[in-house]
Amino acid sequence: MNDRNRFNIESLGVPEFMSPLELGTLKGDHIFDFIRESDKLVFDLSMEHYQKCLEKGEEPLCLEKAGPRQNLFFDSENTTAAIVTCGGLCPGINNVIRGLVMALHYFYGVKKIIGVPYGYEGLNPEKGHELIELTPEKVKDIHQFGGTFLGSSRGAQDVSVMVDTLQDNKVDMLFAIGGDGTLKGVNALGEEISKRNAKISVVGIPKTIDNDIDLIDESFGFETAFDVASPILRDAHNEATGAYNGISIIKLMGRDSGFIAASAALAMPVVNFVLIPEMDFSLDGEEGFLNVLEKRLQKKKHAVIVVAEGAGQQLFEDRKIVKDASGNIQHEDIGVFLKEKIAEYFKGKSPVTIKYIDPSYIVRCAPANSSDSVFCSRLAYQAVHGAMAGKTKFVASRVNNRYVYVPISEVTKKRKKIDLEGEFWFSVLQSTGQPFSLG
Repeated sequence: MNDRNRFNIESLGVPEFMSPLELGTLKGDHIFDFIRESDKLVFDLSMEHYQKCLEKGEEPLCLEKAGPRQNLFFDSENTTAAIVTCGGLCPGINNVIRGLVMALHYFYGVKKIIGVPYGYEGLNPEKGHELIELTPEKVKDIHQFGGTFLGSSRGAQDVSVMVDTLQDNKVDMLFAIGGDGTLKGVNALGEEISKRNAKISVVGIPKTIDNDIDLIDESFGFETAFDVASPILRDAHNEATGAYNGISIIKLMGRDSGFIAASAALAMPVVNFVLIPEMDFSLDGEEGFLNVLEKRLQKKKHAVIVVAEGAGQQLFEDRKIVKDASGNIQHEDIGVFLKEKIAEYFKGKSPVTIKYIDPSYIVRCAPANSSDSVFCSRLAYQAVHGAMAGKTKFVASRVNNRYVYVPISEVTKKRKKIDLEGEFWFSVLQSTGQPFSLG
């Protein structure tokens, strides 16, 4: 497949049913128009890419615009949909569940919607979890709460068994809400479905509090995460300034990417150091973290340190690689490690008061804020529109601030990370005043 086709979305077949949505087809009638298959959005908006396309006489790499199609693959009144939530908790999951149910029921008249309990375990009959019937009445208030109404779990299940369950329950479309592991799982389901020549659409809705899904602008719940973390940083600053040589250390989530830590520090600009997985730093030496921290205390008599959970793992000697059920490497506790090393460094030098705060599970269980709530609903609607048209193995997402469909295989190739040479990280350094490098 050449590069220009890398974002093509697979389809289950020719869409032959007319949409029940009474939308427009003409500009100027003041009614939202159906999205045509020819409606594309350019992926790389840079002038450099534009010039290269002109020089070569090639079309630019484009993404498929999300939205309702006039022709549907599924007969909506005879369609069964299923929803599953997997992996760690994240603000906004219930908003997405609600949005999916409401869109399926009220937009398209889908009468049977199944909730899969406790992640992919719910698709394995041996686990004993009974499927749940979802109705607008059951989900109408769940957006007010954090967590997931359906429950979640980590770890893979047998793909063949899960597809058997989908077929046994006559499921026509599966919406999987989750991060990198979940998306790889739903893509594997799609591959098995294709091998069986079955007509089941599988759709991913990217969920990760770390915002580390590649290519897309942002994953839902991320904005709420650093919004909830911001007042915690404010209070940590109050603790630090309340003591001579007061130091507050706040550990935030961020296994491989430091977006929450960096964004929270920008949102509440009282932070003096942000340590993230993308940057290597050393503790010792003239330019090491401990010496720079000491100079900070000499000038200001307090310091606020935000550290992402995956930062500084290279500092742990004899570290053993252990993975969780999702296949993620379990990191050593960098927050406790820093607290101990700082206390050890200043012992006998000067008195310090250290406060260590880990609000991780409070942050990820919070209900979505207003901005994320809007985002979750719109993602859910776009996912439903794509599935009803027979599209499969795609994620509904936002790229360049426009809603699009992206193949799951493309967003799971690598993790999105902070570019240390990018303007975002430079803004963080400007806000904190910390050096470009530590060590």
